[in-house]
Amino acid sequence: MITNWIRRRFDRAPGQTTDTVPCDIAPAAKVTAVGDIHGRLDLLQALLPRLDDQCSLVFVGDYIDRGPYSAQVLHHLRHLSETSEGRVHCLLGNHEEMLLRFLDVPECNARLWFQNGGVQTLASFGLKPPENTNENQQVQKLADDLRLKMGESLLNWLADRPLAWTSGNVTFVHAALDPRQPVEVQEPQICLWGHPMFPRLARSDGQWVVHGHTIVDLPRVKNRVLSLDTGAFASGRLTAAEINTGCVRFTSTV
Repeated sequence: MITNWIRRRFDRAPGQTTDTVPCDIAPAAKVTAVGDIHGRLDLLQALLPRLDDQCSLVFVGDYIDRGPYSAQVLHHLRHLSETSEGRVHCLLGNHEEMLLRFLDVPECNARLWFQNGGVQTLASFGLKPPENTNENQQVQKLADDLRLKMGESLLNWLADRPLAWTSGNVTFVHAALDPRQPVEVQEPQICLWGHPMFPRLARSDGQWVVHGHTIVDLPRVKNRVLSLDTGAFASGRLTAAEINTGCVRFTSTV
């Protein structure tokens, strides 16, 4: 299974890491971005105290699935965003989109979500999928039960997550931007699922892109792109980038 392959890839000794990279990045003010959490509340709680709590904080999506504490991560991030006076920005990831699509049309979207970590998210809400995902009535009941477990306020918060956020010459997004198109005219599916030319083709407008979605062993800087998904659910390495004018400082849990 792909999950086992990812776990083997990150089989190494633990230890907190930091690294600073000089570059021509220039946010409007200092900002910190956090990579894909995937249900690892333990790592989120370990990382947050090490970050500057006075600057803007951006989460790049994929808060749920695969790890054991998706429900708790969602509640924690919602609390942070609603009590931060606009300082915390939680973007939509493709895994959140899969959950929302399941709730909208469960019979068409159950299998894809379940195969990509949705089973773990259901478990965090005290639910489990039916034995036969082709049984539409059972799948619809599960979607109804999940709606009740999540509650209207959490569902509305999740559905309202933006696709991107920009500060200075830095745009934050879950998966990718089309490097040939202006930031303002990006397709939602590219923002959530990626683009074949990203990050191989550098943007011509000088804009930096900070993203998750695609797993890297260690945080990476290439073609004005910061890649932050270090496979936290399997590796135990949740990564943040503290971004100041002229430099990026990476901080990871291992």
